[in-house]
Amino acid sequence: MSRLDTQPTPAAATGLVCERMSARYGSLTVCNGISFSIAPGELLALIGPNGAGKTSLVGALNGTVNGSGEVTLDGRRIDALPSWRRVGIGLTTVPDGRGLFPSLTVSDNLRLGALLTEKSRRDEALTGALDLFPFLKARWGDAAGALSGGQQQMLAIAKCLASSPRVLMLDEPTQGLAPIIVDELAEVLRTLCKRGLPILLVEQNHHLVETVADRFIVLVGGKVVLEGGQADLADRDRIANLYLQRSAAAIH
Repeated sequence: MSRLDTQPTPAAATGLVCERMSARYGSLTVCNGISFSIAPGELLALIGPNGAGKTSLVGALNGTVNGSGEVTLDGRRIDALPSWRRVGIGLTTVPDGRGLFPSLTVSDNLRLGALLTEKSRRDEALTGALDLFPFLKARWGDAAGALSGGQQQMLAIAKCLASSPRVLMLDEPTQGLAPIIVDELAEVLRTLCKRGLPILLVEQNHHLVETVADRFIVLVGGKVVLEGGQADLADRDRIANLYLQRSAAAIH
């Protein structure tokens, strides 16, 4: 593995800490030995070519994919917990595909997310989510499936925020979105970081990663091959060459 920056990965007492994580499907291991931490208010981008194991790693973290290793959330080991328990204590994912109920209204989707919030704080959580996405108020009674692709992505994030997450993981949130919507998403992510929320962003859009990431990890062939800080993301040629070289090596 190469490291571009000279700063050590922070060992967060709070936030998300993952050590020696693997993900597998039956006997096939698709990523192995992945370690990182995300401190409160920090955004870590997980980048790499298609098939690198990024989505599988997210699944191993949230318990929807078989995996091994240690996952600690705010100092508490959670890797032995089933996926629904991990969600219940605040490890929240906006999946590729958004995870909405398209036939239900915007209101119903948000209230389903809020069920994971303590009852006395649900209205507060909903208000906080709507403050970030005010257009949802005007679409309150509309079916989620009637929204545009960009609006659905924002609703998916708002639904997760209504659950009062302690860590937010997003898997390819810009897929199929117009550049103006990507810019709006970047502003939302910056706001969430300012509020202290740790974020893991799986993303192919290098512009978004450059805009919002504090640190990044390049995953190729199921292994971390490079990591660095925000300033290092400007070296696009080196990162792109690494994709190609490592992918070619994996093929041969």
